[in-house]
Amino acid sequence: MAASGIDIVTFGCRLNTYESEVIRRAATAAGLGALDGGAVIVNTCAVTGEAVRQAKQAIRKARRDNPAARIIVTGCAAQTDPAGFAAMGEVDLVLGNEEKLKAHNYRALPDFGVNDFEKARVNDIMSVTETASHMVDAIEGRARAFVQVQNGCDHRCTFCIIPYGRGNSRSVPMGAVVEQVKRLAGNGYAEVVLSGVDLTSYGADLPGSPRLGRLVRTILRQVPELPRLRLSSIDSIEADPELIEAIATEPRLMPHLHLSLQSGDDMILKRMKRRHLRDDSIRFCADIRAARPDIVFGADIIAGFPTETEAMFDNSLRIVEECGLTHLHVFPYSPREGTPAARMPQVDRRLVKERAARLRAAGDAACRRHLDALAGSAQRILVERDGLGRTEGFTLATIDAGRPGEIVAATITGHDGERLIAAAAEARPAAEAA
Repeated sequence: MAASGIDIVTFGCRLNTYESEVIRRAATAAGLGALDGGAVIVNTCAVTGEAVRQAKQAIRKARRDNPAARIIVTGCAAQTDPAGFAAMGEVDLVLGNEEKLKAHNYRALPDFGVNDFEKARVNDIMSVTETASHMVDAIEGRARAFVQVQNGCDHRCTFCIIPYGRGNSRSVPMGAVVEQVKRLAGNGYAEVVLSGVDLTSYGADLPGSPRLGRLVRTILRQVPELPRLRLSSIDSIEADPELIEAIATEPRLMPHLHLSLQSGDDMILKRMKRRHLRDDSIRFCADIRAARPDIVFGADIIAGFPTETEAMFDNSLRIVEECGLTHLHVFPYSPREGTPAARMPQVDRRLVKERAARLRAAGDAACRRHLDALAGSAQRILVERDGLGRTEGFTLATIDAGRPGEIVAATITGHDGERLIAAAAEARPAAEAA
């Protein structure tokens, strides 16, 4: 980082990516970038112990690389363990998930981080009842934009600490979301991703309780200039009929769903306190695929959850094929202090890692089958950076044309085992390609 300015290090989900842009604007408005030495803001994730370890490693590296900078730590890990981060000598200030979005918390006071200025500013996240719409014109370094429509979670899965970092579920009013999407589309973004902690719970706290499907249909109707709308991770058991209808009939709603499955075994799902069973997931994928044959499914799956036997794990392995999953996010189970699962009988760590490796191998094989099936097909690829982009189904592809943010019509000529190889038919600005 330069001698002054603001550097943001982001871990975790798409919601964090969006919020990092809000943080950048808040910290800039507060004058933080004008301080001698500048500032480094680390926006952390708490989903696994490994995510917390990586955040602490990044904080120590930031101090070594920027000895004069102010170092601020925020995000879910800071929310759930403010004392632990405040105890780090490298850290000047700890901000909670609510505080990180407000400019006044970044005011560049002379005694920043010492004396009368509290080192940790973290409120009770459960007391937060609203999620404000933070208007963002652009996401730095991104060809697609993320829009926060929901935050927090009302469910209490036994492995998950995120509700204690994000609070209870709360939604951004529909009008504010539509206005944000219009703003981003007007600034040239060809794709907007709706993000949230529990996206499919959207609207339950709003007047009239509109569901996610209503929000999606309203955006597509009121922002006709937006070429592509995408959903981040969803909980299939919460998918409402209007959302399913939109997936089936709206070509501008991208044919890719990332599912929060977590396991393919009924007993483990019950012990996780999930609200679906394996047959629910298999049926959902079959029904959606019948309605929209080009749909691509990804999923989060945890390997080595407490009490998981080999037979239980085998059910998770088999659900990769039974659901037709393509893009897997595999998490070796990581006990999080304060969660019920951390008190359950644990699986040996070596076995957890071995099962995670086997699950990743199954995911890699499924991805290769998906890549094989796309050979010779016509695809429309959003270029993310020079030479690389993603199809409508979110499959990574190398592409020989186009600038970041452009949609390129292309033919798939092959793949390298991990990504498609595409030859451009033509490259057009996103607005023309819609």
